[in-house]
Amino acid sequence: MPLQPASLQFAADGTPFSEAYGDVYHAAEGGLGQARHVFLAGNGLPERWRGRERFVIAETGFGAGLNFLASWAAWREDAARPGALHFVSFELHPFRVEDLARLHAAWPELSPLADALRAHWPPLAGGMHRLHFDGERVCLTLYFGDVREGLAQLDACVDAIFLDGFSPAKNPEMWSAKVFHLLSRRAAPDATLATWSVAGAVREGLRRACFVTEKAPGFGGKREMLRGHLFPHPRRGDARPAPPAAHHAIVIGAGAAGSAVTARLAARGWTVDVIDAESGPGQGASGNHAGVLRPQPSFDDNRMSRLTRAGALYGWRYIGKALAAGGPLQAAACGVLHLARDAAQARKMASAAARLALPGELLRYVDAAEAGEIARWPVSFGGWYFPGCGWVRPPSLCAANLAAHPQYIRTHWMRRVAAIARRGERWHALADDGGTIAAAPVMILAAGTGLAGFAQAAPLPVIAARGQVSVLPAAPGSAPRAVVCCGGYVTPEVEGRRCAGASFDVDDADAHARLSDQQANLAKLEAILPGYTAGLDAAALGARVSFRPVSPDRLPMVGAIPAVEAAAPPASLAALPRHDGLYAVSGFGARGLAWAMLAGETLASRIAGDPLPLERELVEAMDPARFLLRRRRRWAANMTESDEG
Repeated sequence: MPLQPASLQFAADGTPFSEAYGDVYHAAEGGLGQARHVFLAGNGLPERWRGRERFVIAETGFGAGLNFLASWAAWREDAARPGALHFVSFELHPFRVEDLARLHAAWPELSPLADALRAHWPPLAGGMHRLHFDGERVCLTLYFGDVREGLAQLDACVDAIFLDGFSPAKNPEMWSAKVFHLLSRRAAPDATLATWSVAGAVREGLRRACFVTEKAPGFGGKREMLRGHLFPHPRRGDARPAPPAAHHAIVIGAGAAGSAVTARLAARGWTVDVIDAESGPGQGASGNHAGVLRPQPSFDDNRMSRLTRAGALYGWRYIGKALAAGGPLQAAACGVLHLARDAAQARKMASAAARLALPGELLRYVDAAEAGEIARWPVSFGGWYFPGCGWVRPPSLCAANLAAHPQYIRTHWMRRVAAIARRGERWHALADDGGTIAAAPVMILAAGTGLAGFAQAAPLPVIAARGQVSVLPAAPGSAPRAVVCCGGYVTPEVEGRRCAGASFDVDDADAHARLSDQQANLAKLEAILPGYTAGLDAAALGARVSFRPVSPDRLPMVGAIPAVEAAAPPASLAALPRHDGLYAVSGFGARGLAWAMLAGETLASRIAGDPLPLERELVEAMDPARFLLRRRRRWAANMTESDEG
């Protein structure tokens, strides 16, 4: 269901008010004072977070973001603050950014932080959004949607809970037994909570969810508030193995996948050894002159659609920061057109866009006339337009990733990893002569199609797909000015050239450019932009061939590598044994740019023990072990058939 943004209104005394719920957003005596007294002091902050490597706060209603801004300000002011502050919040009706600006004007002391929040405010699309602030030491994970659905999808271990939202009488779903039990399941063993409500139903609901509560002096006109903690229980919370004491990892592969996870680990202060057989980053499947970074919508908003949308949003936020900082990255959010191939598909695409009802800055349907204006070339049909997306030079993204935190990254170029081995507490990357190139407690295999060459990754069904891209000469400012797709793609001019293509052939090991593929790419280009290929000679064009790692279901593989040898693996992902400290990030196929940065953040978060930036079901959809569960289902079916025989 499309999001319904909040409608900003004010009560007679100037307090922000929701007509939909008939309640105010904070106490009339002052929202900042309430945030500090009820939620920070009520959770024993900042004292409780001191000396921690990270501290995680979960909030049940984001509203104007005042509790987040107050927490961030307190973190900044505390000399003994934790290294990282994670703030996770849920909001069914988020404010538009212009309304946030009006609200934030009431707290000028928070203006630098509020300005930064609004500058990175995401499009109002459902799901999780991850934002980084303050040198990436403050992380805001927003879930736009129902808090019950968001908590069910949250993968985090929470240290403090801010129970906020409209009153239980006005918004009972926010204070339901389901919410309390989900919070209990996500809470760390020593978690605390605080809320301004002392309603009997709230206290009883929290008690049933294993929280011990007590009344405390309230704020402003409220005589009392509630604070509490989780009742000690050895099986409570999202317990998971602690990250290694030595924050050190090896990444094999310096393409889009490997450089992304390297950058995200280095941002957390991890030392990373990057090993690649080439002389520099992005020379394999990530070596094309230009590629496309955009979502892949669907009528039913399936996992592919949601993953590519989340990946595109996170990727362009990352790219925007990197471009602003300068450096080697080359990219442009020039817009991407995905044209329909015929009138019937155009109607379907228009229907899908209407059903998804995403913000216009993310996706809208355009007719043939507007599409032609965007492309600067007449086209036959309309289609989807992604205004905030565009092209990226993949090798420059890889280089920018490795340059982002150079003090933590060590590169080993022209080194081929022949095998990997676990010796004691560390993984060793071994050269052809058996010598160790590097050793660390954590190893990440991001070697593209080379993943299949490591014995430990044998259970993963990586497929090599041959792709040939054609490279055309291009004059500056020539059409198309946006990326245009339809069964293929063509980019704008990038340093005197543009890319068009591409082929996608499985079980084809030919590394040489083929004239037939050049001709096929020109045929795709002609179908996209009628009349465009006149005068182009396929034999005279440049070309590049690469081999992309693809999974059978076309979704990426991101996570711990399974260690299963039995004929019947366990029945759930959680029960599958894994190689300790060994991970894979692969299977991107033709969507490497859309997935790389978010996949890197997801895996780095998992390894470091941070809250994950994606819903659980999407993380599980990327789990490399998912194919073993499918194998189990086939095994069980065969056993049943055998028994029946």
